Amino acid sequence: MSKLLLSIIDDDEIYKFSFKRMISELDTIKCNIVEFSDGEEAIEFFKEKMTVDKELPDIIFLDINMPYMDGFEFMEEYILLKPKLQKKIIIYMNSSSMNDSDIERAKKLNEVTDYIVKPIEPYKLKNILIEQYNDFKNQ
Repeated sequence: MSKLLLSIIDDDEIYKFSFKRMISELDTIKCNIVEFSDGEEAIEFFKEKMTVDKELPDIIFLDINMPYMDGFEFMEEYILLKPKLQKKIIIYMNSSSMNDSDIERAKKLNEVTDYIVKPIEPYKLKNILIEQYNDFKNQ
């Protein structure tokens, strides 16, 4: 079984720790994780790895509120890079913000699959991973 490559873009170290722990406890899907503390760090990674599909994540869990470059700023840069990427990447905005304007803004972005309010429930994470794993396996 191949592993999904996940990316967590979030400045909250406690949340990233608990997220990774949740993933490690899932026995259904095995994942490797690459993490970033802000959008700017993630964009630099994407620019460096743009032509190396296997090093780019299959799924991104993106926080909104981060220093340097927030989630929406990341998305603006990602949209510019996307035509140069060979790999299909699924993006979930994963934020503690329940602000209607944040949710609506995220849902208007075609590149965002869904908006998930933190903390993500283990069953929801498992369902996302199973669904995405099956999609990637069938490509």
